[in-house]
Amino acid sequence: MIAAEMMLAIDPDAPGGPEVLVPVARPIPQPGEGEVLVRVAAAGINRPEILQRQGKYPPPQGAPSILGMEIAGTVVGVGARVNESLLGQPVCALIAGGAYAEYAVAPAGQCLAVPPALTMVEAAAMPETLFTVWSNLFERAWAGPGETVLVHGGTSGIGTMAIALAKLFDLKIIVTAGSDAKCAAARALGADLAINYKTQDFVEEVKAFTGGRGVEIVIDMVGGDYVPRNLQCLAEEGRHVSIAVQGGATATIPLWDVMRRRLTLTGSTLRPRSVEFKSLVADELRRTVWPLVAEGKLKPVIDRTYPFAEAAEAHRRMEAGAHVGKIVLTIWDTL
Repeated sequence: MIAAEMMLAIDPDAPGGPEVLVPVARPIPQPGEGEVLVRVAAAGINRPEILQRQGKYPPPQGAPSILGMEIAGTVVGVGARVNESLLGQPVCALIAGGAYAEYAVAPAGQCLAVPPALTMVEAAAMPETLFTVWSNLFERAWAGPGETVLVHGGTSGIGTMAIALAKLFDLKIIVTAGSDAKCAAARALGADLAINYKTQDFVEEVKAFTGGRGVEIVIDMVGGDYVPRNLQCLAEEGRHVSIAVQGGATATIPLWDVMRRRLTLTGSTLRPRSVEFKSLVADELRRTVWPLVAEGKLKPVIDRTYPFAEAAEAHRRMEAGAHVGKIVLTIWDTL
């Protein structure tokens, strides 16, 4: 039971700049059927939360207006049809909203146990990128050993997680980044090739690296005019997966080229998907990836942590684009 009825949360009344991210008092949520209540130790920062703060990406229907999509903490309450053995357990979870708070509700099926190999900060930086990369690279794009993947935004949370998973699952990985320093950081993390998209033509660099064959998979978060260029990077039977549209939501597609080379174009969004779908992804991660996490073989790259009261600074850092890896808010004791 929670003695207090109120908590601190970041729940802006209106869209705006980072300055609207001020902790305010909100009622502690109560877990419903199939849910747990988590005392949040840390919360990951993600780009969709920037858009939500700006009023450009409202939360899915039924989700809290409180910002944040990934948490790590301790289970302090359970709803109906949830095993009480979860009480007191350290977990991390992907949630539809509510992470920037002292307490958050999470579907039990979307929780993963935090092993001793992870700190709470590290655990909070895992769910969103891990669910996203796994479901798109390995489920939608059917990545297999020995294949080569091109990922844009190589030093983002998504990019650094893609590099780590590629190394663990025997993929070659090419990334793009916006500076020589970021390219060096990506190579240090294990990227086989890092391309500075501001000074190099990534299509030419990909073709040179692959001997003209191209890559089997592109994971694209840019969209817009990157899409036809991405298709030039694909080998025959290649797969193009769109996961964001930071550079534009429309593109001109050379359909004859798609037909001639038998390319597959697909994509997905994760946040609006059902609890049932996300729980299935969590089950697969629990079987295939989490043992590697428990062994200390997979950890997120942490760029910087900020205390809860400095959420505005965390958003400013993400918007500035200087980060390498994940930015995390620390809320309760993270030891």
